[in-house]
Amino acid sequence: MMSVVDVTFRFLGPDEGTVLTGAIEAAYGQTYDVRWVYNPDEVGARIGAGTYVSCIAETPAGELLCHIGMSLAAAGDAVGHSGQAVTLPAARGQHLFTRTKRYLMDWAQERGLAGMYSEATAAHPYSQKANIELGAHETGFLLGWIPASVSNDAAGERTGRQSAALFYTKLNDGHERDVYAPERHRGIVAQTIELCRLRGRVAEPPADCELPPRSELHVEVDRDHNLALITVLQPGADLEEAVAGERRHLFHRENLDALYLDLPLERPATALVADHLERLGVSYAGVFPNHRTDGDVLRMQSLHRVRVKADDVAVASDHGRELLDYVLADLPRVG
Repeated sequence: MMSVVDVTFRFLGPDEGTVLTGAIEAAYGQTYDVRWVYNPDEVGARIGAGTYVSCIAETPAGELLCHIGMSLAAAGDAVGHSGQAVTLPAARGQHLFTRTKRYLMDWAQERGLAGMYSEATAAHPYSQKANIELGAHETGFLLGWIPASVSNDAAGERTGRQSAALFYTKLNDGHERDVYAPERHRGIVAQTIELCRLRGRVAEPPADCELPPRSELHVEVDRDHNLALITVLQPGADLEEAVAGERRHLFHRENLDALYLDLPLERPATALVADHLERLGVSYAGVFPNHRTDGDVLRMQSLHRVRVKADDVAVASDHGRELLDYVLADLPRVG
């Protein structure tokens, strides 16, 4: 095993996209569910544009040991999305995931980013423990998020779609804001905001708050994941009807396995309409960022032909267990 002093940390340049592509192929073959990482030119273009940061650990001879990436909705964005974490077999046992991510986090903090979100597989607790060691906290669970086609050693003997834990690491203070969670989920949202030290105050919507007659939605279908993300840009009086129509189309026409629904927590209307969605089989997932809205969103989820049991989801902290229990208890009852 090589010693700690033999490891160098640095960032990839726009002409080094093959480094990430090779690492993903080594760990996942051709099954990784974010397809652009297999195109070195696309990786390099994102690095060059400032919308992707690629951090690696390597030997002095240039042998790759670990990679962690961070995506930004736009160059200079305040919150990054960490992913594409690969630790090569030669580096196992050296805690290089945490050391490489710490290097990336320090870089992001120095540049003023408010925080970093990431998803960690819930097939086992090990990557979750590493995130907690780095100061991250669970903000939710995306049930059925990872397609069954993804193949690496993380899932072990598990089959079918796998779930992911959402984590947030605070790097700098964000802006002060009021957060309008629906009454049914106000307690868990407030607990998450406090634990993650987000600068938000859970508030009641103003008494004179009026709903616009029509909701404004943006629907994004992810074929690689066989799921859809519905972003509610403006909740309106017809939200339940609008979401019901999209849900029928996405599940029965598009044959998707899951959909996730993001409601803007900084809009008072969210507190007035979100509770009604449970009649559609939509349940709580967590608090998450969404680059199409200001601030964080309440993420909800609806599964189609996907069954998730508590035994399928591993957690790494007492808070994670409490949050998972909440998410599972909010699932629609079957039968």
